[in-house]
Amino acid sequence: MTLAQGQASLLSHEDTPWASITFSGARHEVMLDFDGKLAVAVGEDFIANLPDHEFRIPGQLVAEATVREVDHRFGGEDERMVVTAVLLLLEES
Repeated sequence: MTLAQGQASLLSHEDTPWASITFSGARHEVMLDFDGKLAVAVGEDFIANLPDHEFRIPGQLVAEATVREVDHRFGGEDERMVVTAVLLLLEES
């Protein structure tokens, strides 16, 4: 939410346990709503910066952060963008 600069509303969050032979963690999918021209501009920055953002989550390492889907609706002041992002968090050992 910090990366969204307070311009997004959380529509949904789902997490699924994830594990490999050497790592365990969870896959998180979040859907964010950027409503209005200013919010959409911030949303575009969110999309551009998410993959390289350095997250600071105690006890967790973000192994991957991607945007899975973007629904962008235009219409003057009614501009809106819904972004679905997927993050793979691994437990630090």
